[in-house]
Amino acid sequence: MSPARIIILAVALIAGLGAALLIQRPKTPSTPVTRYEPAPTIPVLVASADIPVGNTLTSSDMKWIDWPLASIPSGVVRKDEAPEAETELAGQLARFAVSGGEPIRREKLIRTDGTGFLSAVLPAGKRAIAISTDSRGANTAGGFILPNDRVDVVRTYKEDNGPNANENFVSETILVNVRVLAIGQNIQERNGEKVVIGETATLELEPRQVEVVAQAQKTGTLSLALRSLKDAGDAGRPAEEGGLTLVRYGVTSRSVKP
Repeated sequence: MSPARIIILAVALIAGLGAALLIQRPKTPSTPVTRYEPAPTIPVLVASADIPVGNTLTSSDMKWIDWPLASIPSGVVRKDEAPEAETELAGQLARFAVSGGEPIRREKLIRTDGTGFLSAVLPAGKRAIAISTDSRGANTAGGFILPNDRVDVVRTYKEDNGPNANENFVSETILVNVRVLAIGQNIQERNGEKVVIGETATLELEPRQVEVVAQAQKTGTLSLALRSLKDAGDAGRPAEEGGLTLVRYGVTSRSVKP
């Protein structure tokens, strides 16, 4: 056999072996390519920082962020519905605190048109009156009464039994379940402060209750008794609270109201 044929056969043999190896080699499965389509979003107006109660909104207090369309809460301000909302809402007051990043809702804001904040947020038919308090908190539950707490108003006065009579002090609950609007100049708990000290407490009252409190301040001293949150819905009358507390010679006794 000629050398040329031997070379041709060797090349063919090598090629055949290579093809056999390629056929027997397991195929590597192709990796599927997954495409992720971003969920549709709509710009929503949120607070760029914490907005305390009573603060006037400015454009820097608000910003637009993209919010997934499928999970947009109801009542929020959307850019497709109110593109000029920043300009529209600037100058309004916060009726409730808004946290940074929280969607802004119109019901949490109020336009005062030049009036004070307290008169703007006071419910229709209600009145606000301030009573003097002890700055040490001695007659306001040790200073632990905060705005929006519910309290009872207690009047303490000295009985007038004539010039030779013993000095007797009487305490009576004149109002129950009254909402505290402010302590001093504070209308909310600020910066995590747990005790708000002020010289006055502003109460939310019915018109007839204002007269009762005004007269009680002239004829005695007023104290606020903090109510439990569980009793906030109790609209009992003072007569149902148990009557008068009499203090004679440092000894406390209780008399039942008729």
